[in-house]
Amino acid sequence: MPNKALLYHERTKHRFTGYAKGPDTLDWDMQPNPFRSYDGAARIDLPLAPNEASRALLNRDAVGALLHLAMGLSAWKEFGPDRWALRCNPSSGNLHPTEAYVVAEGVDGLDDGLYHYLSRDHVLEQRRRDESRQGSDRPRLWLGLSSIHWREAWKYGERAFRYCQLDLGHALGAIAYAAGALGLGARLVDGLHSDRIGALLGLDRAEDFGRAEHEDPDAIVEILTGSEAAAPPPERTGVWTGKANLLDRRPMYRWPVIDEVAEATRGTIAADPTFAPQESRRAAPDADLILQRRSAQHFDAGHVMPAGDFFAILQSLSLQGQAPWTIWDFAPRVHPILFVHRVEGVEPGLYALPRSPDAVALLRQSLDPDFVWSRVAGAPDELPLFQLRIGDARGAARRLFCNQAIASDCCFGAALLAEFDSVEHTPWAYRRLHWEAGLIGQALYLEAERCRLRGTGVGCFFDDETHTFLGLKTTVLQTVYHFTVGAPLNDSRIATAPAYPDKQRATAFP
Repeated sequence: MPNKALLYHERTKHRFTGYAKGPDTLDWDMQPNPFRSYDGAARIDLPLAPNEASRALLNRDAVGALLHLAMGLSAWKEFGPDRWALRCNPSSGNLHPTEAYVVAEGVDGLDDGLYHYLSRDHVLEQRRRDESRQGSDRPRLWLGLSSIHWREAWKYGERAFRYCQLDLGHALGAIAYAAGALGLGARLVDGLHSDRIGALLGLDRAEDFGRAEHEDPDAIVEILTGSEAAAPPPERTGVWTGKANLLDRRPMYRWPVIDEVAEATRGTIAADPTFAPQESRRAAPDADLILQRRSAQHFDAGHVMPAGDFFAILQSLSLQGQAPWTIWDFAPRVHPILFVHRVEGVEPGLYALPRSPDAVALLRQSLDPDFVWSRVAGAPDELPLFQLRIGDARGAARRLFCNQAIASDCCFGAALLAEFDSVEHTPWAYRRLHWEAGLIGQALYLEAERCRLRGTGVGCFFDDETHTFLGLKTTVLQTVYHFTVGAPLNDSRIATAPAYPDKQRATAFP
């Protein structure tokens, strides 16, 4: 039987000769509603993250702070008559297909049950109130994630499934960073099949969706106060409330291949049993750093970043024992190829960052045999950064990144190569590789902010032309995401308004 994930990936590649299938026109006045809500569900107001986030307890205040930093709004933007929200979890085209749910058990201030998070208002919508539980020795909290594929497909057509999976990786990273800022842990629950995730989150209740766009089940993360292992939420019964709102009343296109690949890649989340990350003690970003994250629209083409910042950003992608990598036990299978333009003391050119020892051999045997593979002078000994080719790579980067100026104006760009052999045997791995790429992107966003720089994820790139440029002869390695980091140029015409003008951040937790 043909591998539908691989067929989909091949079908949705952008090429110099033409882009993947998408809509011929866009009516921006008819853009789908960016906020899912459940009509008739009771709403529970949540507090924002405090200005000084000490270690949190698992209660309603912690839930509010966690959701604020992970999935909440960071600001509103205004330009003329247009107004749009920015969120802490980035999204392709700011379309936000990822929805968040809360499962609470014994959490002070919340009934046991299932909730949907409505980021627009920073409230929980009660989807199910559970019957009395049999007691627990500690409060327990889970965050569930799902995707509404139509939100991306409305703009990007068939390639949208890729973007939804990248966004899911960003969301996982946002949760890991938010938990770290609050002194909590976050762990992906493995051993769960997609269908069970859907049942636990109420996504299989056709009567609650009707004509509304359905959600594809993705993942469940447990929020932890210590080193305990993550486990799935228990099966509960209770009273269901709320009907999903319709996001797009008159969709102009249909993309059945997205439903086909979604079905083909459903499966059981399975961690790598032999993977044992080394511990790292690097401090998690604080709340203010998380809330200031933005995607750069333009870069200062003359800015040169310090080498120390460059190396620190790259080290954050290799330290598996720190957030966001502590969210799962997956061995690294996505590896950045770097287009370095302006880094002090680092020659412009092409570089590789293998994120596992095995990847060094794989990349060396797969990429252009003329690459030099020399260690970078001045780089920390523990950073596996290799110089491949010296020379101005700005023109190549711009061309490969769909002719976008941000690829040449940034300080450095990255093409993220994923090990595709796993997809051949386990189609679910197609999702997992994109999640890892999105997680890398989230790390790049936050680490760039630490350095007073800014990042931008790039979903539009020419797939096979990038492979040819790197000398790849097989499909064992394929690029799944591109990224840029540099000094932003801000548009002073765009006004910024508070995310939640009617809410105030407390100084600290009560």
